[in-house]
Amino acid sequence: MKKLLLSLVLILSACSAGELKPFTTDGCSSFPDGTMQQQTLWLNCCIKHDLSYWQGGTHQERLAADLSLEQCVANIGEPNVARIMLAGVRVGGSPYFPTTYRWGYGWPYTRGYSELTDSEKQQIKQKLNDLVLMLNSLQREIKTSEALTN
Repeated sequence: MKKLLLSLVLILSACSAGELKPFTTDGCSSFPDGTMQQQTLWLNCCIKHDLSYWQGGTHQERLAADLSLEQCVANIGEPNVARIMLAGVRVGGSPYFPTTYRWGYGWPYTRGYSELTDSEKQQIKQKLNDLVLMLNSLQREIKTSEALTN
């Protein structure tokens, strides 16, 4: 009975990805955020890509996120840069590398590729709501500060 209970606990713990960390972004990771003239030219593309990588999910979802990054950078007018970035994220973004920019980096390292559970989706929704509240609060503070200086 103890072995059965222990086995059940181990199986259930393996199914749970744990707690999602708050969203963070490092921009384009080890790649420039833009050109020398426009230093943040494709930064928004990278932040959107980071949002997908933070959430994680299936192998197919990772491929879709990477192709979306490539398309975003190409749409800015940098198709050659987009191809280089795609190659970089395909090689370096594996969930099996213990990096801060791996696929599913918001979850504990061992999550790997798997469909998000309802519980995980709920955690993502809550963290995104928290982020929106924080950004709205910061925006109000900036407006208040600007009003005081005028």
